[in-house]
Amino acid sequence: MRAVIMGFSMLAALAGASVAQAQESDMAKYCKADIERLCSGVQPGGGRIVKCLKANSKSMSVGCAQAMQKMKG
Repeated sequence: MRAVIMGFSMLAALAGASVAQAQESDMAKYCKADIERLCSGVQPGGGRIVKCLKANSKSMSVGCAQAMQKMKG
């Protein structure tokens, strides 16, 4: 799970804005259980976790879906 959070941290660093850091924090907070449930076999990095979550969007929690939506904006 640390690798997943590190991946989100790297995403926030690339964006370079406090807004991105808040969004990354939302992803880590609201998507942790969904990542473990839906994407446990996915290697973190290269956007693979986000891609997995998008592929499983109909099965993800409301909180995670909202955090993902914030990432788009």
